[in-house]
Amino acid sequence: AWCPLSPTGAQTTQLLVEPPWMPAVLWDRVTLTCQGLGTTGATTWYKNGLQWGQEVCDCITVTVSGTYTSERTGSGLSPPVNISDEELVLQVPVWPLLEGDTVTLRCWG
Repeated sequence: AWCPLSPTGAQTTQLLVEPPWMPAVLWDRVTLTCQGLGTTGATTWYKNGLQWGQEVCDCITVTVSGTYTSERTGSGLSPPVNISDEELVLQVPVWPLLEGDTVTLRCWG
C-alpha cells in the first residue's frame, strides 16, 4: 500500500482508495482505508464536512456519493476524497505519475 509523506517527512493521515482509480465512483464499489501514525482503535469519518461516524475499523465501503475525510488522533485530518455517482467517467490511477510514464486510463459509462 502506498501512503504519501508530508513535505516535512512526517506521516499524516491519508485515505487509500480501492480500487485505485480517480475519480472514484459509487458503482466501482469503493472502499476507503484511513492510514496514519495516530492512535489506533478508532477512526472518525466525515462526509461533506460533517462527522459521519466513528468506527473501530479503519476502512469503510462507500454507498453514498460525497466528499469523505478521516481523522486519527495524533496524525490529524486526511485530505478529502470525492466519491461521485457520475454515469460517464474517465479515470486515472491514484498513484503519482511522472513525465514519460506509461498510463492506463479507464473510460466507463
